[in-house]
Amino acid sequence: MLKIQKQPIMLTVLYALAPLGLAGIYWFGWRVLLIYAVVFAFGFLSEALMARYFKMNISTSLFVSCGLYALSLPPAIPLWIAAVGIVFGIVFGKMVFGGFGKNVFNPAITGRAFIYISFGVPMTSQFLPTASSAHGAFPGGFGVYLPQVDSVGAATPLAEQASGTAVPFLDLFFGTVPGSIGETSALLVILAGAYIIYKKAANWRLTLSSAAAFLVLQSLLFFAGIEGAINPIHALVSGSFLLAAFFMITDPISASQSTNLGRWIYGAAFGLLTVTIRVFSNWPEAVSFAILLVNMFAPLLDHLIKMRNTKKKEAAS
Repeated sequence: MLKIQKQPIMLTVLYALAPLGLAGIYWFGWRVLLIYAVVFAFGFLSEALMARYFKMNISTSLFVSCGLYALSLPPAIPLWIAAVGIVFGIVFGKMVFGGFGKNVFNPAITGRAFIYISFGVPMTSQFLPTASSAHGAFPGGFGVYLPQVDSVGAATPLAEQASGTAVPFLDLFFGTVPGSIGETSALLVILAGAYIIYKKAANWRLTLSSAAAFLVLQSLLFFAGIEGAINPIHALVSGSFLLAAFFMITDPISASQSTNLGRWIYGAAFGLLTVTIRVFSNWPEAVSFAILLVNMFAPLLDHLIKMRNTKKKEAAS
């Protein structure tokens, strides 16, 4: 009989993600809840079938992966695409490596990257205005299934700013902009992220190093006048960078976790890669690819640092 392996750290992360899910409903309507239901159902089914076959338990981390994946989706995503992505992420991003504790890649980002590449139009053009701007203040999206608008091809704030269109900072900070379900409000993401750091469910070095490296490189490119490089503060609160910096690169399995030096390097690499891909490629939301790249090199980074520390100890003795 399958059992769910309870992990206190993962439960803490789930508590932090709950307000982001509720905010997603407020911004975009009750369809967000339907997306959650589909993602959690297919995610659970995928892991349960493979766990049964390999005689393993289901880990609480599954629900964190499902929650983060759902938050990364646009609110008008076709439900079948949402289901395909989470199945791919759980099966090929986690279970084929042996389940929790053995996966190289973050399952949520693995699933999102797969459907981002495979179904580009639904993932990049189905961004709706927030429920609050379309229907007034409270109850916002709590009073609608999905805001009805004339155009569902509204550009994301990142794309708008890269093309030279100004987006007010306060709109980005509070979340009254188009975007994915859980990324619009930088303030709410920061508060939720601060909670998991306070509870020691995430390492602050990973988040701080990623944000610092991001701001340094973004500032250099912006003030050098590089085309596509937007204001560094606006860039920081646009898109899903903050959500990833607090909740995704701090994943205790796929991130560099063995040494503090590794954490600093790993986080900085994520920040630098995000800026580089955003500015110099055709992928304005670079977070998914940046995470997968640093995931891939995390084991090598940890190995090299351990070798370095071992040689230092041998030389000292």
